[in-house]
Amino acid sequence: MAGARLARRLTLVEGPDGDGFMEKALKVAFATTDQIHVDQHFGSAVRFAVYHVTMDEARFAEAIAFEAASQDGNEDKLAARIAALAGCAAVYCQAVGASAIGQLKTVGVQPLKVAPGTPIKAQLSQLQQELREGPALWIVRALSEERDPNRFDDMEAEGWSE
Repeated sequence: MAGARLARRLTLVEGPDGDGFMEKALKVAFATTDQIHVDQHFGSAVRFAVYHVTMDEARFAEAIAFEAASQDGNEDKLAARIAALAGCAAVYCQAVGASAIGQLKTVGVQPLKVAPGTPIKAQLSQLQQELREGPALWIVRALSEERDPNRFDDMEAEGWSE
């Protein structure tokens, strides 16, 4: 269905020094058209910028692009976007529908609405400040979860599907 397919994905891998940053960082996404501002509705976002964040550092990790989608209530477009954000603790967007909120929370992604045009760098700084001073419950929950990359293997072996 138009708008439901992933068009491109660019993932940066950890450097050869293997400093372990990615494993200890919080992974967050931003719905953006320009990689600079949060300016997209989650369900029709054409791009997401994904960062790994600690209280001291934020590193760009991934750019995800989708075919254009309308904000028409078509639920099919959500599945690809939600799947692309696997492993993220949160997604920042300018708006998000009730159905998307429920589906995101089910897979452990906290949707966060911010003012249209919010600079991603400013939001990253605010998140780092929150990590230093006392994080919100969703951050505490995300940081305490076991990050076992094979955690879904048993379910897959049993034939589990959505």
